[in-house]
Amino acid sequence: KVLHTGTLNRTTAATLMNETSSRSHAVFTINLECGINNRNPNVDDGVDMTMSSRFTFVDLAGSERMKRTGAEGERAREGIKINEGLLALGNVINALADEERVSKGEKVYVPYRQSKLTRLLQDALGGNSQTLFMACVSPSDTNASETLSTLMPPHSSFSASKH
Repeated sequence: KVLHTGTLNRTTAATLMNETSSRSHAVFTINLECGINNRNPNVDDGVDMTMSSRFTFVDLAGSERMKRTGAEGERAREGIKINEGLLALGNVINALADEERVSKGEKVYVPYRQSKLTRLLQDALGGNSQTLFMACVSPSDTNASETLSTLMPPHSSFSASKH
């Protein structure tokens, strides 16, 4: 029910490339906590523990070229904001994947604060996290540049070490 409500609130609009183009990113987070009673009934010094996990599901709005979408006015401004967030995400992934600097012992600055999107995804991308990317791409050769730009950031993250 929560996902359905969120989907109804998501902004979509028609462009020349897509009749129902997402004009916003969607982030859905599930936090799970499990209490573990680690007490020994014969000893009074046991400790209760809580294990927690977070699942973050993200549907990124697609990066569409302005010229091809025919976006103007508000749709153009939305497209610019979408592209800024995707660029920031690419910058974060590239920083996390900078094996050369990490192997030299250099501290790598990861620009999580470049956008609201990367700030929201900071825990999902860095630290003790497992990240899976899935991409919807077009098989049409007329959309080859969009397909390549969609696949490039996740591809570079396969070698990303977590800082």
